[in-house]
Amino acid sequence: MELKVFNVLGKEVSKIEISNEVFGIEPHNQAMFDLILSERAAKRQGTKKTKTRTEVSGGGRKPWKQKGTGRARQGSIRSPQWRGGGVVFGPTGMENYTLKVNKKVRKLAFKSGWSQKAKDNEIIVFDAIEFNHPKTSDFVQMLKNFKSEDKKIIILLKGDKSDYKTYLSSRNLGNVLAVPFKELTLEDIINSDVIFSSQEVLKLVEKGLE
Repeated sequence: MELKVFNVLGKEVSKIEISNEVFGIEPHNQAMFDLILSERAAKRQGTKKTKTRTEVSGGGRKPWKQKGTGRARQGSIRSPQWRGGGVVFGPTGMENYTLKVNKKVRKLAFKSGWSQKAKDNEIIVFDAIEFNHPKTSDFVQMLKNFKSEDKKIIILLKGDKSDYKTYLSSRNLGNVLAVPFKELTLEDIINSDVIFSSQEVLKLVEKGLE
């Protein structure tokens, strides 16, 4: 499979060959579904917490004697049935929401996502994404060159100092996500309209999924 390679002005400068095993497979919907569930579960902080009857303040004294009052027996005003009492079976703050996804399934899911993007012509490859100065206006002009200024954009970064100007130029745009390729999630891929990547970074993605 071949993709066109552009410069930041929107002009085609060459072509790049990409692997059919990564960018040309039939998308596997179940694998993608499983991985997105896992990614969403991993974002849950698990910090919700309710107090049990042992943690609620007060209630140390028995509210009335056991027998002879005509009322139901009670041991503490902080029992769960009392207003202001402890909570039964509430979140403890120790919940683990992790969902395991096998490595092969994870790879298959990413390959499926990338293949769908390639099939829909939503991957734009650059010879290099470089800016002389970190200016948002220069970045917006690049998007206009590809008629993508109103779309949800992902800019794939290499993850080192060479990306700094690109990151600074794009961070003020609400429709643009500049992210190192190693931190990219499948949900990011699916939700985007266009993915911008340099030849070098796209090859690193391909190598990681082979």
